[in-house]
Amino acid sequence: MATNESLKEQLAKRNGRKPAENGNGEPITLKALLASPKVKKRFEEVLDKRAPQFMTSIVNLYSNDSGLQKCDPMTVISSAMVAASLDLPIDKNLGYAWIVPYGTKAQFQLGYKGYIQLALRTGQYKNINVIEVYEGELIKWNRLTEEIELDFEQRKSDKIIGYVGYFELINGFEKTVYWSKEEIEAHRKKFSKSDFGWKNNYDAMAKKTVLRNMLSKWGILSVDMQKAYIEDTK
Repeated sequence: MATNESLKEQLAKRNGRKPAENGNGEPITLKALLASPKVKKRFEEVLDKRAPQFMTSIVNLYSNDSGLQKCDPMTVISSAMVAASLDLPIDKNLGYAWIVPYGTKAQFQLGYKGYIQLALRTGQYKNINVIEVYEGELIKWNRLTEEIELDFEQRKSDKIIGYVGYFELINGFEKTVYWSKEEIEAHRKKFSKSDFGWKNNYDAMAKKTVLRNMLSKWGILSVDMQKAYIEDTK
């Protein structure tokens, strides 16, 4: 969306420089940026009447996250704009989308619930889910035929041994994937740029990993889903 790209262009021009300053040589605060006519207009163009509420949620998120407070406020706003353009809330407790601090820069991350929400909006998915598999529940998994047998009554403990994802399209196509805990760990160590999400909610990040991989390989991706995937993997 052009709205989000214009914000990114401003970020690119300031890359490597100090955060923007006001006329007194002091850093511009997040609240000051959100109050500026240009930023307010961009959020209103995307969210219409919901813009004030969403902008308030940005302030609340920022005020309660010491990590984000160390970031350039413009990167926080740019990340929030990605979530706004996808019509996803940024409340951490909801798990749809996160704004994650990476040093002095904030970055948008999509939660596993966000992937499910965007998939359902396409109207192409009849069923979609991802769950944890506990010790004793996995009876059989055939990687070739993707046949999995689970018995939830056989659960032996609260130890999670893996995660299984599944979707069915309205045309009848089905896909099932299973990732062991070891496979999840190997993926995390190889691709994770930060342990921020993994430390705060390992289970949610593991589910997201399974869903994202499954949908990107075999799912039907709308324009919004493609955009979310690209932003989430930057």
